[in-house]
Amino acid sequence: MGEHMDMRFVLIARGTCTFEEKVRNAQDGGFDAAIIYDNRDKRNLISMVGNSGGIHVHAVFISKAAGEALLKFSQSEDGRCCMSPSAEKIAWAVVVFSLLSVLVIAVVLVTCFIARNRHLRVRSTQHNNLKRKSQLVKALPTLTYGAPFDGKCASEMCAVCLEDYKAGETLRVLPCHHDFHAVCVDSWLTSWKAFCPVCKRDANIEAGCHQVCEHTPLLSCSSRPALPS
Repeated sequence: MGEHMDMRFVLIARGTCTFEEKVRNAQDGGFDAAIIYDNRDKRNLISMVGNSGGIHVHAVFISKAAGEALLKFSQSEDGRCCMSPSAEKIAWAVVVFSLLSVLVIAVVLVTCFIARNRHLRVRSTQHNNLKRKSQLVKALPTLTYGAPFDGKCASEMCAVCLEDYKAGETLRVLPCHHDFHAVCVDSWLTSWKAFCPVCKRDANIEAGCHQVCEHTPLLSCSSRPALPS
């Protein structure tokens, strides 16, 4: 504000000539700004129009009451006038800005709180589901593979890692009687799907009355759609 303390402005009443002519005359007179005030009371302020080419000074249009007040102060002994918004308007602006800031901060905090609680609930649910799956998987029977092939296993190779069984390895047997490396199928059932990697049978359902082997189809004869005649 200090660099504008000695700005020279001219106070001009509306009328007689156009706004453009008034501003150009002020610029030609060496003034830094032109303040044009209305010549009628209680009339809505308007936007000044005209050709602004070549005009470099500031120009503003104010009401008649404001213009007469400036005219009164400009006629003092030192001929200086300082214009600033009223303290009441500044106070209201500060109050409004403070309320908006508090509102924005409150919205951000509530959003973060809701997002955090939701994240914790999701993690808790995932942890409980994983724990429950692990308990169900650990309850499935196991056997120790013996070499050479003793016929206790449905196959001699793990269908998950595609590696042959070795003597002494622990195998997990699913309700469908398919067996796998315990480490491989435990990871499969807890991290991926809760069904047999071979026959797609639900690992949580007890085996039926029929024997399941490597050649058991994924769809039984009764579940296949009938062909049109």
